[in-house]
Amino acid sequence: MKQLITTILAGSAVALAAEPTNYNEFAASPDFALFTINNLWICISAALVFVMHLGFASLEAGLCQRKNTSNIIFKNVWIISIGLVSYFFWGFNAHYPGDAWIIAGILPQGSIAGINPLGADAATQVANYTSSYADYTISSDFIFQGMFAATAATIVSGAAAERVKLLSFMIYATLLVTFGYTIAGSWHWGGGFLASLEVPFYDFAGSTVVHAFGGFAALAFIMVLGARHDKFTANGARPILPSNVPLANLGVFLLILGWFGFNGGSVLSADPQLVGHVFVTTALAAMGGAIGTMFTDFLIHKKPDVTMALNGFLAGLVGITAGADVISPANAILVGAIAGVIVVLSVMALEALKLDDPVGAVSVHGICGIWGTLAVAFFAEADLMSQLTGIGAVCAFAFIFSGLIALALKYTLGIRVDKDEELEGLDLAEHGSSAYN
Repeated sequence: MKQLITTILAGSAVALAAEPTNYNEFAASPDFALFTINNLWICISAALVFVMHLGFASLEAGLCQRKNTSNIIFKNVWIISIGLVSYFFWGFNAHYPGDAWIIAGILPQGSIAGINPLGADAATQVANYTSSYADYTISSDFIFQGMFAATAATIVSGAAAERVKLLSFMIYATLLVTFGYTIAGSWHWGGGFLASLEVPFYDFAGSTVVHAFGGFAALAFIMVLGARHDKFTANGARPILPSNVPLANLGVFLLILGWFGFNGGSVLSADPQLVGHVFVTTALAAMGGAIGTMFTDFLIHKKPDVTMALNGFLAGLVGITAGADVISPANAILVGAIAGVIVVLSVMALEALKLDDPVGAVSVHGICGIWGTLAVAFFAEADLMSQLTGIGAVCAFAFIFSGLIALALKYTLGIRVDKDEELEGLDLAEHGSSAYN
């Protein structure tokens, strides 16, 4: 994200004719008002992205069986908690390593985030409040990027719901968020090899680097984990009905709200033209995704499923995330609609392969994330080979990294509960209490 500043935000970045020597001098400068607005928008966007974690938890709980509700909520509480703390202690500076590479362009060197400018020396304090740190403070940057960090593990949480051991998943999520996500992200947003291609890989807010990463991590995990008991029979896939469709609906609409911060905040300033454009393309792609899904589902099944329509919203959002800043509003509808078609076909394909994904996370985030990244080459000016390179590198890394952790846990602690515990429900088996009394 940071390298976008020098390209698409050159006109809105704070540019001081004479750098102030202290914070009070900067506060008195004519550029401070713009700086404050830009910084405030980053903080508001971070809060909106935080709301997405409530959306994910509600969606997962609504689409799964009620006997696993507490377990789903607990996992989501753990993911955002460990995600932000680990991002502070290692991930932030690994995501954006600067010159601190263990293997140049590939393996970053993380360290504790230096986000306390008021307690820093004078030179550092001024640098974190002036044009040398673009349109916002390092603290604002940390909290915005940190809210992104836990998303990858949240995607896996939904795919692995209703049969994964709690302790094993907690260990897995910690490793995925702390190391896997930040390493892959550094290749693009941290100045790694994807940013150094002859034509750099383009992924505005993370169709591949966030969503496809999480989707392919989820795919590897559920392949090792296995399907829920009796999900697949000799007669095909057995439907396991959602416990609370209104709760799933609430979760999706919270995700749509949060996505305005997810994409809009990725502008990295309050640039009025660009933020407005990103809001429009984000909203139109979401609606296009829902329409594409509803029509496709109706044509195939004759009685369209409301949960599939809800996933159509998310498919459209994931699809537009890579190019929300450069794709036109009309094309955003088309990108979303195609994602809506893809998600229906992908869900059906995974079931045919006997891969159990209770919430459709692999299809929504993994497959539609790939489509969204390719769409920037089809509907804007990204280089197709660069896009394919980025997709291949990130998805392969996510799949292998996730699969190795899952296999290690399987043969040590074990990764799934036994049959009796699964039938009883993870609320009682893992937590000793039910979500509904």
